[in-house]
Amino acid sequence: MQCGLRQFDLWRLSPVSSKLGILGVVLCAVFALSACTEKEKEALEEALLNPSPGKSSDKNGEGFSGIESLETEDANFNRHIYPTGGIHNDKGCGESPCLFLRPAQAPEDPIFPDWWTTEWTMYRVHSNYQNNPPPYTSPPERLKSDDFESSTGKSWYDSTYVPRHHDGTRSNFGAFMQHFEKKCLPLFKGSNDYSCSFVSLGNKTYLIRYDDRPDETPKCCLFSPMNHPPRLDFVKHLEYDIRRSQMLGGTVDVYTRLFGKKAESLLGYAFEKESRPDSFDERAEPYRHPHSMFFTGSTAKPAPDAPIVSINYNNFRMEKPAPSETWDIVGKTCPKKPEWCCLYGSDCNKIPASRRSSRPAKAAE
Repeated sequence: MQCGLRQFDLWRLSPVSSKLGILGVVLCAVFALSACTEKEKEALEEALLNPSPGKSSDKNGEGFSGIESLETEDANFNRHIYPTGGIHNDKGCGESPCLFLRPAQAPEDPIFPDWWTTEWTMYRVHSNYQNNPPPYTSPPERLKSDDFESSTGKSWYDSTYVPRHHDGTRSNFGAFMQHFEKKCLPLFKGSNDYSCSFVSLGNKTYLIRYDDRPDETPKCCLFSPMNHPPRLDFVKHLEYDIRRSQMLGGTVDVYTRLFGKKAESLLGYAFEKESRPDSFDERAEPYRHPHSMFFTGSTAKPAPDAPIVSINYNNFRMEKPAPSETWDIVGKTCPKKPEWCCLYGSDCNKIPASRRSSRPAKAAE
C-alpha cells in the first residue's frame, strides 16, 4: 500500500503536475508520511501550502469559493480555537504531538474507515452517573429511566474531502457533520431544545441552526477556524483506559482523557473489542466498529444539566456521504462571511443580548 493507502476517491482530485498527481500528495498527508518518497513529501508541502489557483478538488463541496480568509488579527480568532488534545487541532500540545504510550496489555489501536455514516442515540445523563460512569449500553442498563434523557441524530464522515478554500495549512482536509435532532449538543449553557448541526470542512467548523432555533440567533455561525475532523487514527491522542475497558462485560476497548485545569472534563470513545464485517460494504475487511463516545457536557441548571453525555452509535457503516445531502448545507445556508458563534462567555468581545437568548423560537409555519 503506497503511503498507507486503503481507499481513495479518485474523481475528486486534479493533478499537481504531469508527473505527480495530487492523489499521491493527499495520500501522504492523510496517511503515513514515512511510507512516502522524498519527492512525494516535497510535493505534499507544495500542493497543500501553495495550491494551484483556480483549481478546486471539491467537486460539490461548499458550493461557494470560500468562507473568505479569516483575519488572524481579529480578536475573536484565537478565542475560537479550543484545545482538543490533538484530536481536532494541536492547540496546547506544544512540541508534543499529544500522544499516549500504550501499556503492554493494550490492543492495537482501532482506526476509522475512510468514510462512514451512522445514526445514533444521545443520552443526557443528569443523575446517578457518579456510581455508574460510562461507557453505557443503549439504553444505559445501569441507570434508571429518569436518570437520563434520550434524543437522536446522525453523523457523516469523509476523510478524503478536500475543501475548496485553501488556508495554507497541512491540516485542511476532511469533512464531518453531526446532526442533533430536536436536542442540540448540550455542551453550552442554556436550553438545547432545538435541532442543530455541526459541520467541519477542513479546518473550519460551522454551527447550523434550523427553524426551531432560539430567538434571533443566526442560522449559521462559525464555531471555530481550527477544528478539523478527527483523523482515522485519532485514538492515539487518547489514553487506553484499562478500567473502563473491563466494563460492559469486556466487549469494548475504551480510550479516554481528561481536559481542564483541574482535569474536570472527560472525553472518551469506546470501540467494539472484536472485528466484524461492515453492513454496507461487503468487500471491506472486518474492523472494530465504534460503539460510543462520551463526554462531560454543561452542568448549568436548569439547562442543559448534562454532567455526562453519551452518543451510542446505531448501524455504523462504510456508506460514503453525499455532499448534496450533507455539507452542501454550509454553502446554501451560510453567508460569505458568517459571524462568530458566541457560545461561551469568553468567545466574543461583546455578545449581543439577542445571542444570549436561550428561549426557543416558534417553528416557522
